[in-house]
Amino acid sequence: MEYIPVLVLIISFIGLLAIGTPVAWSISISALLTMLVSIPFLPATTTLAQRMGAGLDSFALLAIPFFILAGNLMNKGGMAHRLIAFAKTLVGALPGGLALINVVAAMLMGAIAGSAMASASAMGSILGPEMEKEGYSKEFGAAVNITSATTGLVIPPSNILIVYSLASGGVSIAALFLAGYIPGILTGLFLMIVAMIWAKRKGFTGKTNKGSIRFAQVVKTFISAFPSLLLLFIVIGGIVAGVFTATEASAIAVLYSLVLGFIYKEISFKNLPNILLDSSLTTAIVMLLIATSIGMSWAMSYENIPQATSDVLLGISNNKFIVLLIINIILLFVGIFMDMTPAVLIFTPIFLPVVSKLGIDPVHFGIIMVLNLCIGLCTPPVGSVLFVGVGVAKTSIQKVIKPLVPLFLAMVLALFLITYIPQLTMWLPNLFDL
Repeated sequence: MEYIPVLVLIISFIGLLAIGTPVAWSISISALLTMLVSIPFLPATTTLAQRMGAGLDSFALLAIPFFILAGNLMNKGGMAHRLIAFAKTLVGALPGGLALINVVAAMLMGAIAGSAMASASAMGSILGPEMEKEGYSKEFGAAVNITSATTGLVIPPSNILIVYSLASGGVSIAALFLAGYIPGILTGLFLMIVAMIWAKRKGFTGKTNKGSIRFAQVVKTFISAFPSLLLLFIVIGGIVAGVFTATEASAIAVLYSLVLGFIYKEISFKNLPNILLDSSLTTAIVMLLIATSIGMSWAMSYENIPQATSDVLLGISNNKFIVLLIINIILLFVGIFMDMTPAVLIFTPIFLPVVSKLGIDPVHFGIIMVLNLCIGLCTPPVGSVLFVGVGVAKTSIQKVIKPLVPLFLAMVLALFLITYIPQLTMWLPNLFDL
């Protein structure tokens, strides 16, 4: 009898996704069906609605719409062009220069905007045509853009780390933000190494690769990009120093991005309504996913599914390396079929008690989970960043798969290093006593 709720949850959720039901509806319907195993219809529907509404009643969640708006303002406000110009002076002279520029610029964009979708859209539309002109294949450019865009979800500020903080019961957002730097940069470096090797083997060399890194040019582009980069220090520095909360920092990011967009003359009052509308639509989608995922998490807790999962995993092994390997494999599989936000909200309450019993820091596990699910964003059939990258490049998923595989493997290698070397994640939070 105790396995019936688990079977109902899994079968209904997978079945609903298989017939094309939107993810949010699939989550809420499967949660309701799970509750109906042991609760009458009217109390079940009422409780689910209450849990969804109460789950959104969180001050920390206010940061998400603000960061989404800030990301859109940055994307439209000319910051991407300046970050790309700065990245060109840093790595443009190396083999596979434009591919490396894409990775570095995506990391910088992610560190400021915290949006993989915005990064993939901006870098793909700006660098994609330029890469084609210099002889790079369209598919290789799309593959680099897709994978590098996800680094912005690990490098702070990151909406998904805020979601993990909520799902974990209040893990420090400041600690999570600091913990994301080294893993995000390490993943970016691995992607750059693979991109360099692939570019050399395929003969992807162009004008950007000629010459050498010039200090004067680096300084010039750095000065141009400095106002954009300054936002990073304001937001993260203020949170770590305790000057303001993550939610207050997100509001400051919106104001700063708006002012900077007007200064750069890339944003006007004429295009503000469209930016606000796009941000509202994205926020609505994200918040609906969060609400339904919180409802499912409550349903699973009521049916003791997390406890049952914990017993099963710890019954297999008490060795934390083996348990983490199993969890990584499960999350890699989950990332193929589920978007990141609901996956974090649903699986954090399941796996966090398991890893906590094994002495793994919740901050460390949060970075493992987020980086793991970043890989899922690059894989079909649900990979949102994959679809954005392919759409911007005007190519097909089938053609992108071949150059995507080595970059995908580089991300997996980075994931396992971060999983089994906790110092990579915990060094900065420990340094600041967070």
